[in-house]
Parts: sequence; structure tokens; C-alpha cells
Amino acid sequence: MTKSEKVEFVISQLNKIYPEIPVPLEHKDPYTLLIAVLLSAQSTDVRVNKITPLLFARADNPYDMVQLTVEEIREIIKPVGLSPMKSKGIHGLSEILIKKYAGQVPKEIELLEELPGVGHKTASVVVSQAFGIPAFPVDTHIHRLMYRWGFSSGKNVVQTERDAKRLFPKELWNDLHLQIIWYGREYSPARGWNLDKDVITKTIGRKKVINEYLKTKKAR
Repeated sequence: MTKSEKVEFVISQLNKIYPEIPVPLEHKDPYTLLIAVLLSAQSTDVRVNKITPLLFARADNPYDMVQLTVEEIREIIKPVGLSPMKSKGIHGLSEILIKKYAGQVPKEIELLEELPGVGHKTASVVVSQAFGIPAFPVDTHIHRLMYRWGFSSGKNVVQTERDAKRLFPKELWNDLHLQIIWYGREYSPARGWNLDKDVITKTIGRKKVINEYLKTKKAR
């Protein structure tokens, strides 16, 4: 298979498996999505989805959020981890949204990245899922699968994002990044991986990855 045929195979398989694509983080608007994505850093979506209803019951917009102290925010979000840093980020970005953007979340990645606690991946998720602007946020699942599928070198997420954007059609980026995340979780995880269930890697995967998998399986 040529690389472009492999890309087509991945797209068709993902569309078959995920014709409807669930959004992992529960939210109702760009602001609540921004906060949920910020909270999800080094945590799980399941944990974040348990905590955000408690936080948003107190404050689901920047004006209400700044009425809470950093300490109050921290107490609510403690279970998701990194709460000292995240609570400062949430309070700080809410203040900036009020002062600079009349309480609205900007649509530009560059402006979002200027907000405290907001990195490139968070900004990319927000423009993609809240505003429908093409972006390709790379998380650990995408980084792992782009390497397993022989689409990227696995050196760093910056390179992985560059390769993904080069290989996949722009109009599919927003769906694909979510489909790959779900596929990575359900069929091609880092731990407890079963190649027989992972039809994409089994069909087009990097030979080195498949050989290592088979060697490890034999050694057990």
C-alpha cells in the first residue's frame, strides 16, 4: 500500500467504526469547553466530566467565575489533579476574557494561547470543537497511533501535528482527531493492546511496531 492508500484506509475504517462521533468532554458553550479542556491536562475525561457539573453549578461563565476565589476553585477541582496551577489559570483567564473580550472566548488559536493555563493543544481543541475551525490537536493517543501507523516519527507532538495536517485533508481534521482518539482508547491502547482487535495497525502498521508486539507476545 502507498502512503496515500494507507491514509484512505484509515479514513474509511474510522468512518465505519465512528459514523457518529461523541465529544469526550461535556460542555454547553466555548467557555465551558475551554475550562473542561484545561482541566483535562494529565487527567481523564471521565474524571473531568464528574467535576465540571460541580464547578459550573457555581460558575459557568467568566463573570461568575471571578466571583470565586482561586482557593474556592481549587477545592472544587482537586480530584482532577494539578489543582493549584489549574485554579489560578481558570481565575486568571476568566479575568482576561472579561477585560479584553467582553466575556467571550476568542476564536483565534494565537489569542487563546495567550491566556493563562492554555497551551497549543487546549487552544486547538477549543477552535475545533467550539467554533468548527479546522485544527488537529494531538494528544497521547494520536501521537502513539501516528507512530504505529508509520505516519510520523514519534519524536514529538509538534512533528506529529505537522505530519497529520500534511497527510489528512483539512476538511476532515476536526472529525479525524476525535475518531483517532476514540480508536486509540478502544482498539489501540498503550497498555493491554491486542493487535488482533486493532484492524488498522494490523493492516497498515509500522513493521517494527508489529514485530516488537509479536516478539513480546511470544515471550509471555
